[in-house]
Amino acid sequence: MTGSEASPTFRLAYVPGVTPAKWVRIWNERRPDVPLTLVPVQAAEASDVLRRGEADAGLVRLPVDRTVLSAIPLYTEATVVVAPKDHVVTAAEEVSLDELADEVVLHPLDDVLGWEQPPGEPAFERPATTEDAIDHVASGIGILYVPQSLARLHHRKDLTYRTVLDAPQSDVALSWPEDATTDFVEDFIGIVRGRTVNSTRGRTPPPAQPKTKGKRTEAASARRKPVAGKATGKTGATGKNPRGSSGGAKGTKRGKPRGR
Repeated sequence: MTGSEASPTFRLAYVPGVTPAKWVRIWNERRPDVPLTLVPVQAAEASDVLRRGEADAGLVRLPVDRTVLSAIPLYTEATVVVAPKDHVVTAAEEVSLDELADEVVLHPLDDVLGWEQPPGEPAFERPATTEDAIDHVASGIGILYVPQSLARLHHRKDLTYRTVLDAPQSDVALSWPEDATTDFVEDFIGIVRGRTVNSTRGRTPPPAQPKTKGKRTEAASARRKPVAGKATGKTGATGKNPRGSSGGAKGTKRGKPRGR
């Protein structure tokens, strides 16, 4: 949380390929009083940004340093190979690493798949960024393995991609400093976990609506109010017992004393 208590904000870092739009929309609906500020960061810098307190939480790629950061895995991305549209790889919808073993493979310095060297023939040099590697693929230098979201992010009309069945995959998680689990972080955790606004585990449920008693009380009073001219009990309106005019049993005669 930054700024004064009167104008708090929630800062959310996110790495390339991750699209936080859905969660941001839900946050704005539930917490219109707290602006959410997006902080774009490179995947390799995300953990440092969180440790330095430059963001309250982040949508990052695993792994992260679990000694100082908490993390909730959100989803796993498929890995694809990016190649020119006329490449032989386009003959199938899915390929294996063995089928690409003879290809020249580009390995950018900001690779997020975590392998020391991708299978295949290494290119002459490592591109500085994934975006640079995409340009090299378009130039016909080699192919590139990336999470599918990065292939979409750097889409070009002259390139395509196919799923690689047995390649390492990338896990995306929500992460934040373990010693800074603020109320706003808890709110965002509830959003990414799909909790409803009325969830008992959420921190900011809407205030309970007071019950409307007016109409019910009026209706109850109407039921209790006696109707004029109508008996309300066993005794009639004149005070006489409905079974007889003198209060005794109707038609009962007095007998003579019984002799001994």
